[in-house]
Amino acid sequence: MAASLLKTSSLSLKTKLLHQIGFPLYNSSHGFHEENVKKKLQQFAGGSIDLQKEDCGIGILTLNNPDKRNAFSGVMMLQLLERVIELENWKEGKGLIVCGAKNTFCSGSDLNAVKALGTSQDGVELCMFMQNTLTRFMRAVTSSSHFWTFPEKNISLCAFFQFAISELKCLWKLPLISVALVQGRAMGGGAEFTTACDFRLMTPSSEIRFVHKEMGITPSWGGAARLTEIIGSRQALKVLSGALKLDPTIALEIGIADEILQSSDEGQSLEEARKWLQQFISGPSEVIRALKTVVSSGKELALEEALETERDVLSTLWGGPANLEAIAKRKKFYK
Repeated sequence: MAASLLKTSSLSLKTKLLHQIGFPLYNSSHGFHEENVKKKLQQFAGGSIDLQKEDCGIGILTLNNPDKRNAFSGVMMLQLLERVIELENWKEGKGLIVCGAKNTFCSGSDLNAVKALGTSQDGVELCMFMQNTLTRFMRAVTSSSHFWTFPEKNISLCAFFQFAISELKCLWKLPLISVALVQGRAMGGGAEFTTACDFRLMTPSSEIRFVHKEMGITPSWGGAARLTEIIGSRQALKVLSGALKLDPTIALEIGIADEILQSSDEGQSLEEARKWLQQFISGPSEVIRALKTVVSSGKELALEEALETERDVLSTLWGGPANLEAIAKRKKFYK
């Protein structure tokens, strides 16, 4: 059974299109049955994923299980998906800071769940569930149907939904600029989670470490693929095969960290992260979300599809309130 779950390398054109417009990576055609996995995860209680939405358009997502260094219980994995859906529907949102409670980021998966889900099939199912969730967390595809068309068949996205909905559940990706605030340690799955964010900020006493080799496994939440994209294959191989301890200086040097903050204090470092993020999300939410969309499409899609997305996203902003206001003010950028 576990082997059948891995037969996903050959993608049909339809599957590729589904991935591009925001459907999950895995579904029943891959042997993945989400509801069954959810029932298994529900057995492992403890901790929570907390979300605070601020008026300025910044969300604070807190991994809250301090007794276990904010390790993910099964319930927390389920709650993460719920919070992502909530953020997707937050139209005023522009940015997101992910942090851990009590000055620790995350130590990966709760070992109680890991021990209980000990078969190869369990591991692959958990891998699929978290890859679906974190890919949904990471991507940005807007939900306006006119953003996507299929001229070769002359059908809109709405019509395409009718064709595909019987097989797959629609998953719109998160259109917020995200920052991982690494306080304390980000270990294993916690290290993987940082790579699902657009940026990573580290406090002076923090550490990122992919400890998977020491556990006899490989990254399973998409961390290896994302790490390779962030720092390149040579550096990623060193980090993973050496289970290297990445302090802020090393992390900044190899490119996994974007900045080292001044304070290790939980409250002060959060405020620093908020100010750092603010410089990238000032302006109307629809513009910030659109920018995240075109950058994500440029990264994930073939050039032709990315250019079409850029065109269609532009059509929602050109002549819009923010554009007309800027023209009326005759904004000048050379002084």
